[in-house]
Amino acid sequence: MSFMDKAKAAAERARAKAQEGVGEVQAKKELGQAYRDLGHKAYELASRGAISSPELDPLVQQISTLEA
Repeated sequence: MSFMDKAKAAAERARAKAQEGVGEVQAKKELGQAYRDLGHKAYELASRGAISSPELDPLVQQISTLEA
């Protein structure tokens, strides 16, 4: 294998690894957004009384206080 072939192979491996990292970052970003969306929906439902839980009550109260 020539020097150029080795360099091209190394560059391809580096590109693939970088692309993999980008995919992981994107997945983490999407997961974070899904958690935020879930939290917003849970707050909306809890503040309307559609769902109730002793674990949610202090969080709902805190958000309501901060919004006031």
